[in-house]
Amino acid sequence: MWATFGRPGRDCAELVGGPLDGLLLDITGWTADEIQTGAALMTELGQFGAGGRALYDPRPGERNRWDWSGDTP
Repeated sequence: MWATFGRPGRDCAELVGGPLDGLLLDITGWTADEIQTGAALMTELGQFGAGGRALYDPRPGERNRWDWSGDTP
């Protein structure tokens, strides 16, 4: 079951680990391929500071929890 923001029709994934740990990512409307690919999310909190991105991928078997896999400039 997907997590929701408390509003019908909204889907989210919890970010686990890394600079965005505990935040929710709105994945409403994402295709299965987009979800499987994961996301490079802009953040000033990662290793590369402003302009850097934190990399998150869906946890196998738990599409509503995404694990941090590192930072990129």
